[in-house]
Amino acid sequence: MVVIRLARGGSKKRPFYNIVAADSRHRRDGRFLERVGFYNPVASGAAEKLRVAHDRVEYWLSNGAQLSPTVARLVKEAKAATPAA
Repeated sequence: MVVIRLARGGSKKRPFYNIVAADSRHRRDGRFLERVGFYNPVASGAAEKLRVAHDRVEYWLSNGAQLSPTVARLVKEAKAATPAA
């Protein structure tokens, strides 16, 4: 099954997460199918904290992917922050 989840990057005490579509059998930081965004919890100043490619998330969801609880919260937060067109 495909799951959209966080893959940790960054250095010690400075986390950075990629939002990835990955096979659920692969490790958290291992092989993934596609990177659909990122989350930087320690962003400060003008640095971008969250970016999500909503069209790619919708594509994966339409093909049966599941969102992890944390990614579901982040996608909801990103949609609220994006102005409606």
